Amino acid sequence: MSGETIGPALDELFARRGAAPATTPIILPAEPYLDTAGEALRRRIFLTRGEGGENLCLRPDFTVPVCMRHIAEGADLPRRYSYRGLVFRQRADGPAEFVQAGIEDLGEEHRAEADARAVADALAGLEACSVPAESLDVILGDQGLFEAVLRALGLPEGWQRRLIRTFGHDGQLRAALEGLSRGPDHALDGIEPQLVELARDREEGALTRLIRSRMEDAGLPPHSGRSPGEIAARLIEKVAVAEARLGEGPLELLQDFLAVSCPLDEAGERLAVVMGTAGLDLGRAMTAFETRNLALRAANVDLSRITYRAAFGRPIDYYTGLVFEAREKGADEPLAGGGRYDRLMTILGADTPIPAVGFSLWLDRIEGVAR
Repeated sequence: MSGETIGPALDELFARRGAAPATTPIILPAEPYLDTAGEALRRRIFLTRGEGGENLCLRPDFTVPVCMRHIAEGADLPRRYSYRGLVFRQRADGPAEFVQAGIEDLGEEHRAEADARAVADALAGLEACSVPAESLDVILGDQGLFEAVLRALGLPEGWQRRLIRTFGHDGQLRAALEGLSRGPDHALDGIEPQLVELARDREEGALTRLIRSRMEDAGLPPHSGRSPGEIAARLIEKVAVAEARLGEGPLELLQDFLAVSCPLDEAGERLAVVMGTAGLDLGRAMTAFETRNLALRAANVDLSRITYRAAFGRPIDYYTGLVFEAREKGADEPLAGGGRYDRLMTILGADTPIPAVGFSLWLDRIEGVAR
């Protein structure tokens, strides 16, 4: 199937799926990407400056500008947008400009159904491009489940955030887990022992007063930088992170969870065994996982053909829950990929949280494998 026929076939499919075409500028403000996209995408962005000195970039994806357009227009919700056009990324191989197409599904409160639609529509898009289902490896992960495991283990919030940032980056995640399991580092060297002791005991009031006293002794004005209360709160978290350690049992449990890799229709049972062994209940996160599987079945998605990998994430920081990719068997690069990004809309300026999920298709790669 040629590029001349792939585009119209997708346009027709997206229209049948109730997605309205969205147009976005090619030159965009860079800050939204620098704030939300993650290091893997940031380092591939083509940056420039406007006449007023503002940071600009060539459009590296459609998700951010489609969301920004929706916020600016104040359109009703829920709403589905489709797109097809050029994106620009620095790549080690392949052209720096290529065509992506996809759907962004905004404001659907029934998250399981919206997630299932995104997966089903991505697979339907590949089918419309004459990519046979039997030629694909489809991988699904869930950052929400990973976050639920970290909460169940009772890790300090600072460590939870650190591990969540590494989700989808296998090497970084391994390094973070090693740091969590070994002895104390030197992060607290140079901090007055009395301050460390108060922070360790979470005596925030006494710690704030002592910090204020030290600032006054040093002649620092009361409004120079962070307030004593802010410094105290950060120091309490820093001490908790520096001194937190995973014992052998919890570390083994987390590693067992991350090692789960099986057909999606077997994943609920496998996860129940891993968590049940430790007496942990993932609560609403597990319920949401099972509810989404039911919605996928209702959308005629064959769960036995999808691999659930507990450690699978996508190297874009704005994802919050479901993540998935479809690749040609044996290939490393995705033909399709997407996920849920419920926090992105408020980061971009929405007045209230807006649930959101979407996917992209790489048309240059698809053209190379379509039959």
